[in-house]
Amino acid sequence: MFTARITGPLVASLRQLLDFAWLQTRSCAFAIALMSGVAASTLVPGLPVARYDLLVVYGVLLTLLFWARGWEDGRDVAVIAVCHVIGLAFELVKVSLGSWSYPEPAVLKFAGVPLYGGFLYAAVGSYVCRAWRLFDLELVRYRPRSTAVVAAAVYVNFFSHHWLPDARWLLAVLLLAVTAGTSVSFTVRGVRRRMPLALSFVLIGFFLWVAENLATYVGAWRYPYQLDGWQPVGVEKFGAWSLLISVTVVLVAVARSRRAGTGMSGGGMGLVVRTPGTPG
Repeated sequence: MFTARITGPLVASLRQLLDFAWLQTRSCAFAIALMSGVAASTLVPGLPVARYDLLVVYGVLLTLLFWARGWEDGRDVAVIAVCHVIGLAFELVKVSLGSWSYPEPAVLKFAGVPLYGGFLYAAVGSYVCRAWRLFDLELVRYRPRSTAVVAAAVYVNFFSHHWLPDARWLLAVLLLAVTAGTSVSFTVRGVRRRMPLALSFVLIGFFLWVAENLATYVGAWRYPYQLDGWQPVGVEKFGAWSLLISVTVVLVAVARSRRAGTGMSGGGMGLVVRTPGTPG
């Protein structure tokens, strides 16, 4: 009897954990497919076109497939397209400053940045959109305006710190301040759970840093210290991703609130954005 009392909750917790992992994997479907294509392209000899150009076509086909299959709807695709454009702008500045590079030749390449580079950011947008749907996410006590302002400042700082003092630590503190009391509510196996929004930024940032290590290993892009052979991505990028993911979350939250019509609550997609002072 005593053993049964212990093993029952353990089995239930294990099932919750496995379901959580499975939903996360499904949320990452676009990113997994994209990185698999990048990895496969390094193994195929004698490609008829430049690898980067082939990956542009592959990224477009992936987007159309996810849309056609209903895994992402039109609004999701629009958000992902915005992430693509924002990512390309980010790449153009960073590559021009030598932060990293795409050393292989390509036709669909501008100022050293292949167009496929935007799909790397689109994959992050796809993850957030799919996770929002699959986990039936809900932002509780979310401050949309102040969070958006800090997220925009985070994005700008990734450019401006090359010429002005780096404000990322100040912005990290501000991001903690504007998300204090904000939580993410999600469902796994019918059980509703909560997590602080700031903690979700840290966890996603960590896994994006792991993904970045894998991406550079298969040649998605190269940092200067990786040109003569792959080396792990510096741990400071973990913090950078934890900040940058706030931009994507803000974009998706805006799209979800517009879908709801009032910016406060929604039905079909399970979105309810509660602001400070709202009960619950």
